[in-house]
Amino acid sequence: MKKKTIRKMFALGLSISMTSGALTGCGNSASDSAGAGNEAAATEEASAEKEAPAQEAAADDGEVPTLIWWTVGGTPADDFDAAIEQISDYTEEKIGVRLDVKIAGWGDYDQKMNTIVNSGEYFDIMFTNNTNYSKFVNLGAFENITDLVQNVTPELYSFIPETIWAGTQIHGNVYAVPTYKDSSLTQFWYIDDVYVQKYGIDMSSVQTFEDLDPIFREVKEGEGKSFYPVRLTQGTLWNGFFNDYDGLAGGLQPIGVKLDNETRTVVCTLEQEDIQKKLTMLHQWYVDGIINPDANVLTENSKGNMFGNAQGWPSAVATWQINQGVEKFVLSNPIDGPLFTTETIQGSMNAISVNSKYKEEALKLLQLMNTDSKFRDMCAFGVEGNHFEYLEDGTVRRLRDDWTWPSYTQGTFFILSTQEGADPNQWDEVRKQNEEAVASACLGFALDITNIQNEVANCNTVWDKYKYDMLTGASDPAEAVPACIEELKAAGLDTVIAEAQKQINEFFK
Repeated sequence: MKKKTIRKMFALGLSISMTSGALTGCGNSASDSAGAGNEAAATEEASAEKEAPAQEAAADDGEVPTLIWWTVGGTPADDFDAAIEQISDYTEEKIGVRLDVKIAGWGDYDQKMNTIVNSGEYFDIMFTNNTNYSKFVNLGAFENITDLVQNVTPELYSFIPETIWAGTQIHGNVYAVPTYKDSSLTQFWYIDDVYVQKYGIDMSSVQTFEDLDPIFREVKEGEGKSFYPVRLTQGTLWNGFFNDYDGLAGGLQPIGVKLDNETRTVVCTLEQEDIQKKLTMLHQWYVDGIINPDANVLTENSKGNMFGNAQGWPSAVATWQINQGVEKFVLSNPIDGPLFTTETIQGSMNAISVNSKYKEEALKLLQLMNTDSKFRDMCAFGVEGNHFEYLEDGTVRRLRDDWTWPSYTQGTFFILSTQEGADPNQWDEVRKQNEEAVASACLGFALDITNIQNEVANCNTVWDKYKYDMLTGASDPAEAVPACIEELKAAGLDTVIAEAQKQINEFFK
């Protein structure tokens, strides 16, 4: 694949969207589109008025509004709500609002957010990503903030690069605030240094599943039957499994375009030889006891794992070590990337509910998150003196490991304090990766599911049925893949692929 920097590629993407209107034509449907979108919004608004908490009504009478923010993470500690109350003292002082942060578990997030949106449950802000963003916009759940963000929070709008805003567009409009961070994707694998030293593992030579296989088998044999070199759960499936495919920001994992495919041919990813080969190896690891036998049913993530995989940058390993309670991880070289797709931009965003009574206040809160380093640190690390402390050099020392509101879901990294022992230049690493990212052949394109929303929804229902077993190795791909594909096709997969191909051809002609 010919390498192009993100600066060059997104200049092309912006030119296309601004001059030909192609991005507008190929985005997902908006909440302000005619017909069903307006009806859905009206229905949800009526439901929200019935279910809105008393505190929201009270705020209308002059009390300080409390903004409900739904996000994803681990199980909060018992004093999490009390900590949010302390953080709210700061937000009330700065912008006159308080916070009520609600965390859905890693394994429960998808279902919980679907329930909230479909039932019309009241919220003000919701973490969203490329798995549900287009779907929820299409359902009319998120506010169109295209003009609002520029008028109400100009500092926020100017801080985030135009290229990143462009990556959030659906029908030419913006429905979420992107978290300006490692907006390109770089994938790493890592192993606890205890086992690296004990078994003489050379992580610099690890690049493929095949490279991992003898390592896992040696460690398994040496550590015994009850030791699992790879521990997975429903919330921590094999990270980056489909990295070689651009998912087209359509929210449907089983379709995509190979990143370097200049013909931009849309395929069913599960039918591809490279994906099937990796699924087969995952299953063999599961059968051989390399992967924990309850991986497909566990909803709580474990700590102290020997092996892990994550998207980030080299010095992010300091955070991964803290999160896992491991003294030292040894990183591989980048397994994938850095690479850039519309989906990587949409990997972490926060949207405002179309039913929120405090849309401007919610935007101001997100502006504070992205421009005020003190507030940013609070949300990332917890309460100073309880969850963390500042050292003399200005770095952060974590005092506890149970702050489960993930920093990557909140806001920019570029005003965040670095942690003790981390590379002080780590944000320069992130910027460099963004600048050097190899662009997908489909960069700038986002699938418009207006005409195929039923098929996409039905296919996602099928995929949800199979994904936990497949991506933990619990199911035999020789049986599960054909069965899944058959059900996907019955649900309308071929129609989705045909529509995606038609839009891509029109977008890039």
